[in-house]
Amino acid sequence: MEHSVAAERRRMRLVYADTIKDLLANCAIQDDLESRDCSHMVPAEKTRVESVELVLPPHANHQGNTFGGQIMAWMENVATIAASRLCRAHPTLKAIEMFHFRGPSQVGDRLVLKAIVNNAFKHSMEVGVCVEAYRQQAETHRRHINSAFMTFVVLDADDQPQLLPWIRPQPGDGERRYREASARKKIRLDRKYIVSCKQTEVPLSVPWDPSNQVRLYTLEDDKFLSFHMEMVVHVDAAQAFLLLSDLRRRPEWDKHYRSVELVQQVDEDDAIYHVTSPALGGHTKPQDFVILASRRKPCDNGDPYVIALRSVTLPTHRETPEYRRGETLCSGFCFWREGDQLTKVSYYNQATPGVLNYVTTNVAGLSSEFYTTFKACEQFLLDNRNDLAPSLQTL
Repeated sequence: MEHSVAAERRRMRLVYADTIKDLLANCAIQDDLESRDCSHMVPAEKTRVESVELVLPPHANHQGNTFGGQIMAWMENVATIAASRLCRAHPTLKAIEMFHFRGPSQVGDRLVLKAIVNNAFKHSMEVGVCVEAYRQQAETHRRHINSAFMTFVVLDADDQPQLLPWIRPQPGDGERRYREASARKKIRLDRKYIVSCKQTEVPLSVPWDPSNQVRLYTLEDDKFLSFHMEMVVHVDAAQAFLLLSDLRRRPEWDKHYRSVELVQQVDEDDAIYHVTSPALGGHTKPQDFVILASRRKPCDNGDPYVIALRSVTLPTHRETPEYRRGETLCSGFCFWREGDQLTKVSYYNQATPGVLNYVTTNVAGLSSEFYTTFKACEQFLLDNRNDLAPSLQTL
């Protein structure tokens, strides 16, 4: 398994540059720069740092070549300064991405280290660092010897990442770096999932049995890629719960559900559906799913309404040639009553290999389909909030 994972990491390194170009060419980066309040954004140029280091004998080996670790330490220093200029606090280095040693430097070289914040996400920022070397002050040609992308976070008193301010890139190269940082974020998410072998240890679909109608899962952030979306709608929690618990109505707002057929009504709160979806990720065949949908009303004050979804297998609905069988491991909705006719709707999904590329594209901001779908869900709830008045009397 480790051998296979190492081969996959090598493949991703070899196609890294082409992957970045492909993402930038084929994905619309959702940066929302024009819609943001510029008065609360930090210009990227204010984070720019440039430092010069002289390579001395203690910095080099017996052959006179500069220690790689020494260059890395200098690069981290300038990157930390650049990150601190954005957040006005002490940043913590979280990861180093694509560290390239492009060429050597020797004793007597002057190293020019340049750093700038390329992009700031919700809880992390990417800082780009490059190193150029020259021998004498009058030398006009500088050798590009090192480059790296470093990810920083700012931790609070509880060691949790803090929210970061928006950054406004400079036109031209600044906007290019800004978009490439979003693409690298997607690649990091892909690689993080690929190097985790845990998902393949268990089947995603489980045989249907009344004893496994509802299960609770604790997700490991360092092993699984999951996502959570939430919104507050002006609809009663019980109304939203009833509207979204009937999967047959989901095609009205979710374009990923082409058709939904009720296969088996297990009991009042549990049902099995056969769902068909359009092709995703360049596949020619559409997908189909066999999904168990379980809904639960609150057990006590303050508890949410819950809709839980997961794939099951049924002898009557086996995989067919015209569809590519998809699976969902863990997804669903929670509904919290926030006030009179006010509900917080949360959606959770743990990504499976079949939709990983689609999920990471949205999580990294390279697509707005998640947002568009969730807004369609909100509109669906608002348009149909008066349809279920008699049914609400039983909730």
